[in-house]
Amino acid sequence: MESVSKVLRKLTEEEITTELFDHFDRYQKVEQCWRKVDGQWIIKDIAFTEQWGQADYCFLVKCLKNTVATGGVVWACFIDEKLKGFTSVEKELLGSRKQYADLTCIHVSADARGTGLGRALFEKAAESAKDLGAEKLYISAHSSVESQAFYKRMGCVEALEYDPHHVEQEPCDCQLEYCL
Repeated sequence: MESVSKVLRKLTEEEITTELFDHFDRYQKVEQCWRKVDGQWIIKDIAFTEQWGQADYCFLVKCLKNTVATGGVVWACFIDEKLKGFTSVEKELLGSRKQYADLTCIHVSADARGTGLGRALFEKAAESAKDLGAEKLYISAHSSVESQAFYKRMGCVEALEYDPHHVEQEPCDCQLEYCL
């Protein structure tokens, strides 16, 4: 059996480049999504495939660099020195009482899903949020059945307070929170 080297660590701004994502595959085939209809959550047949291209990675690099530059945190997981997962938490707190730290992204490469990386990254994001003084994590999360199942396993619930900026940016996302 081959030995696998797995490393989880914070990234510096200088490390965040498009080349970092050379072995990362943001692929997801979606067939069903959660939607709120008349105040009730239902599953709807909504099929599409998400596959990030070079432009998506360039935009992501800009966003992640900004997270670190403004005092937020980006955690990355490397398997055999190749990036296979990452998460980011912003420094600026959200909510009427500044109770939320914003988990702006969490992704695991298609070839590394189901290995526990998502849970490990989520736990690091929660630690970072606590360190930033938050009571809860705020997650504007992809509404696919698979993504929502992950967040439910982590203990997330519908946010008590929706962030208007996130709702405007991604109206189909589910707005979630996680108590720290």
